[in-house]
Amino acid sequence: MLFYNETRQLWSKTAARVANDPLCTQQNTSKRYLIYGQIHRDKVSIQITKIHIKLVKRVTYTTQAKTMEEEIKNLIKVCLMVLASLLYSYFIPNKLISKGKLRLLSLLPIYYIFTILPLYLSTAVPTALTAVFITWLGSFKLLLFAFDQGPLIPSNHDPPLSLTQFISIACLPVKIKQNQKHPSHQTHKSPPKLPLNWPTKVVLFGLLIGVHGNVIQHLHPKMVLIVHCVMLYLFVDIIFGGGIGLVGLVLGMELEPPSDEPYLSTSLQDFWGRRWNLMVTNLLRHTIYNPVRVFLEFQVGQQWATPVAVLAAFLVSGLMHELLFYYVIRATPTWEMTWYFVLHGACLVVENVMRKLVVGRWHLHRAVSCLLTVGFVVATTEWLFFPPLVRSGADLRAVEEFEMLINFVKERCQSLYGN
Repeated sequence: MLFYNETRQLWSKTAARVANDPLCTQQNTSKRYLIYGQIHRDKVSIQITKIHIKLVKRVTYTTQAKTMEEEIKNLIKVCLMVLASLLYSYFIPNKLISKGKLRLLSLLPIYYIFTILPLYLSTAVPTALTAVFITWLGSFKLLLFAFDQGPLIPSNHDPPLSLTQFISIACLPVKIKQNQKHPSHQTHKSPPKLPLNWPTKVVLFGLLIGVHGNVIQHLHPKMVLIVHCVMLYLFVDIIFGGGIGLVGLVLGMELEPPSDEPYLSTSLQDFWGRRWNLMVTNLLRHTIYNPVRVFLEFQVGQQWATPVAVLAAFLVSGLMHELLFYYVIRATPTWEMTWYFVLHGACLVVENVMRKLVVGRWHLHRAVSCLLTVGFVVATTEWLFFPPLVRSGADLRAVEEFEMLINFVKERCQSLYGN
C-alpha cells in the first residue's frame, strides 16, 4: 500500500506539471503528455525504484525486528527454564540426595529439559549457544555432579558453592581455577604468548563481520573456509572468555582460561589436550576418557585402554557436534563432523605411538611442528567440518544475525535517545 500511494503521488505531480506548463496549448493535450512523459519517464522510474528499495528495506527491517523480539521472548523462556532446573538441582539432589545412582535418577528430568531447550529457538547463534552451554556442557557438569565430581563440586579445602556460584558455573563455560592441575599442564612449557587478548579478538571479529558480505564473495572458496576458521576461533574465545570475565568480575573468583593460544600448538595432543577449548576438554576427560580407560584397564590392559579411551572421547565429541548442528539447521546429520573428530582421535593415537618410538632420537623444531599441526587442523576443518555448515547456509545465517542484532540495538538506542 505504501508503494502504491507514493507511486500515485509521483504520477499526479508529473501530470500537474504538464498541465500548468505555458508551452503546451489546449489543442495539443495528448502531444504535451507524450513529450513530458518521455522527459519524466526516466526520472519517474528512478524515483519508483528508490521508493521500492526503501519499502523493501523498511519491510525487511520490520521483519527482522519482529523476529528479534520474538526470539528474545523465547530466549527469556529458555533462561527461566534453566534457572528453575538449576534451582531444583541445587536444593533437592545437592542437599537431600546422596551421590550416586539415586542422585543421577533425580537429575534425569533436568537432562531431558536441557536436551529440548534449543528446539524453542529458531535463530542460529542463540540456538548454538544454548546447545553448547546447556545441552552439552551443562548436562555433562550435572552428570559429574551426580557422583560428586566435576566443576560443581569444590575441592576438599574449598567451601561449598553458593547458589549464585552453582548457577553460574553450571550454565556458563567456566571452571574455578584449582591449585592442583592436571599432570599434563604441569609439564607443559608455553612459549611467549602473542598479544591477542580478549578486546583485540572482539575488534578483529567485529571487523570480519563488517566486511564479510562485501569481501567474502570475491575470495576463493578455500580462502573463505580459512576466514571461517579464524572467525570460529575468535567467536569461541570471545564467548567463552566473556563468560569467564563476567563471572570472575561479579563473583570475585579466579577462573581457568577458555584456551591457551591454540595457534601455537606443536602437536595434536598439545592442541586438543592443553590449548583449544579447555572447558570441553576437561569435561570429556572426566566423563568419557577416564571412565573408559579405567574400565578397560582391567579388561585389556593399559596399553590398549588408553588409545581406545582417546577414540571414545573424540567419538562422543563428534556426536555432540552433530547434535549441535542438528539443533541449528534441523536436518538429517551427514556425519562429516563425527568423522572429523574420529580422524583427529586416530591421528592423535598414531602421534603418541610415533613419539614413543622416536623419543630421544630426534625431534622437529617448534616452528616446523607448529606449522604442521595448525596446517593439519585447518586442512581437515576445511575438508570435513565446515562443508556441512556452508552447504546449509548456517555460516551466512550467523553473520546476518550478528548484523541484525547490531541494527536492532542501534534502532532501540535511537528510539530511546531521540536520534
